[in-house]
Amino acid sequence: MSISFSVIISVYNKEKYIKPTIESVINQIYRNFELIVVNDGSTDNSLDVINSIKDHRIKVISTLNQGASQSRNTGMQAASNPFIALLDGDDLWEHNYLETIKAAIQDFPEASVFATAIAHKYENKIVPAIYNFKQDKPVEIKNFFESSLDHTVLTSSSIVFKKNILEKVGYFDTTLESGEDTDLWIRIGIHYKIVFINKVLAYYNYVSDSISNTVFSVKNKPKYNKYFEEEQHDKHLKIYVDRNRFSLAILSKLERDKESFSYYKSNINSNNLRLSQNIILNSPRWFIRLLLRLKSLKGEKLYYPLT
Repeated sequence: MSISFSVIISVYNKEKYIKPTIESVINQIYRNFELIVVNDGSTDNSLDVINSIKDHRIKVISTLNQGASQSRNTGMQAASNPFIALLDGDDLWEHNYLETIKAAIQDFPEASVFATAIAHKYENKIVPAIYNFKQDKPVEIKNFFESSLDHTVLTSSSIVFKKNILEKVGYFDTTLESGEDTDLWIRIGIHYKIVFINKVLAYYNYVSDSISNTVFSVKNKPKYNKYFEEEQHDKHLKIYVDRNRFSLAILSKLERDKESFSYYKSNINSNNLRLSQNIILNSPRWFIRLLLRLKSLKGEKLYYPLT
């Protein structure tokens, strides 16, 4: 079976980072792919950098700035191959990323969604993601919700899926300014198991000015009110969503948004949180700010729900 990929990169003002990102794709061992780069109205020199890279597999689409969700959707709609691979404009792949995914597709031909382990790349260190399961097998079939309680097994730089699943789960929700990834992963997790490769082949590049590192107002976050019915029948989904509600309840408290805090907290089953999370949820704002300050001194992202 010939396996071909459409790699989608959404770019907004990534002139410092987009070249190594693109090079990590075009230098893949497995070469049967197209690379669709969507320039989402960049106001810096991103487009010039993109156009300076010459490879016949690169297709560039330039649009007005519409946000990451619409930009990714534009790329996915333009994809001509049966498998879509997402990659953010400042992240990186190992040279054997697509080769390893291809092998997994051959080993699990009935599967539709594939992912690899990921590491977080800071200025002075690389930290592999810590998952809530033993990584003692090279490849495993995973329930998304059950396997994403510490760190999500799906990210926008480590997921590959059959394009036709979009007919069932839909595209990124363009009404969400932030948290659109988690929203789509939930829809995917409701319908599909994940073929998870227990090897770090993708790197999330921690960039201080990156949109993905920005804490948007809680008003622009998902309400997690689309899945109430499914939560009644799927305990792992309920736990996963409650952990995300916890994160947004904390953000609400930090923003002194009592209405949002009450909304998120009231929809959480406290039994689905760890003891430490329940303590933090009921702690005063000053204590939470102190915890975040201590975390920032370690050079880590301050706000990281499960996305």
